[in-house]
Amino acid sequence: MPKRLPADPPVLAGLTYVRPLGSGGFADVFLYAQDMPRRQVAVKVLPTGVHDAEVLRMFNAEADVLAHLSAHPSIVTVYQAGLSADGRPYIVMEYCPGSLAQRYRRERIPVDEALTIGVKMASALESAHRAGLVHRDIKPSNILITTFGSPVLADFGISSSLAPHSGEEVLAMSVPWSAPEVISEQSSGTIASEVWSLGATVYSLLAGHSPFERHEPGQNTREQLRRRIQRAAYPRMSRVDVPSGVEQVLSTAMARNPADRYPNALAFAQALRDAQHAMGFSPTPLEVAVEEWVPGDQSVDFSDASSRGAQVTSVAHQSRRRESEHASLTSRAREEDTGITQASAAPARRIWPWVVVAAVAVVAAALVVAAVLSGGWV
Repeated sequence: MPKRLPADPPVLAGLTYVRPLGSGGFADVFLYAQDMPRRQVAVKVLPTGVHDAEVLRMFNAEADVLAHLSAHPSIVTVYQAGLSADGRPYIVMEYCPGSLAQRYRRERIPVDEALTIGVKMASALESAHRAGLVHRDIKPSNILITTFGSPVLADFGISSSLAPHSGEEVLAMSVPWSAPEVISEQSSGTIASEVWSLGATVYSLLAGHSPFERHEPGQNTREQLRRRIQRAAYPRMSRVDVPSGVEQVLSTAMARNPADRYPNALAFAQALRDAQHAMGFSPTPLEVAVEEWVPGDQSVDFSDASSRGAQVTSVAHQSRRRESEHASLTSRAREEDTGITQASAAPARRIWPWVVVAAVAVVAAALVVAAVLSGGWV
């Protein structure tokens, strides 16, 4: 099936389109330059003409979940969301120039760095779980790298509530990193399945491939991976600098029976920290919201499929910043304070040269008359 091409970037107030960043199953991501304050941002937007209620529901949920959680240092920051001039929902987020999508396949990631990423992602998940939310798509490509080199969790597009659901849920998964109970469609996502997925992700960063991949050609179809994951016999990695203690932590996180895994993401993070300490590394600090933290006045409504946000009816394509920037801020403020606009002030400035010319002419005429009367004019 051919890959969907990105839709045209929307015209957004205060933002100037730069280039595309990527295209997923139901949304496009573009790089924009924000005018005030000046910075680069990533804008996730639905393609033109999407009216599917389920897609709108997922998009709204992602915006609301990020609004609840993006203050966390290991979760991507959201700045705003709304509707573009042509009616497309969009989310403006922190621009992260890198990701772990392919890096673990191209190079050997140091053990301490992989464990550090695991602790940070476990901290982010623990905070999400305490807010009553599950991510449901933990994998290397959803871990982005900020401009300061820090890993952050992104793409909450298929996140859901931990509360029991009465209706039928859409099951979405990335097979290589999905827990056995998700693969067999017994669950759409729980704390236990999140622990499994994060364990499989850390495994991938260390091993250079997902846990149940094989090196032989033709052995990694979707169905073959599903069968291996359902059997869930932990595959020990061949990397010699990964100690048995780290493998034991990952084996526990990826136990086939959910009850045999770490009870929560915080316990998994602490086990990774213990492994760091045993290896002589400094344990990565935990970044977990306090128990009393409440993620806002309202919980996320995962059933909301409406088109929300203020819509701009017409937007100029050019930057709204003035082209002439040599005028001082004081002069601009003075014009605003006195109510003089640029249009009304301009005619007044054009009158002054004629006044000066007229004054010079009067003085010259007076001098000529004075010279004649005094007899000094020959």
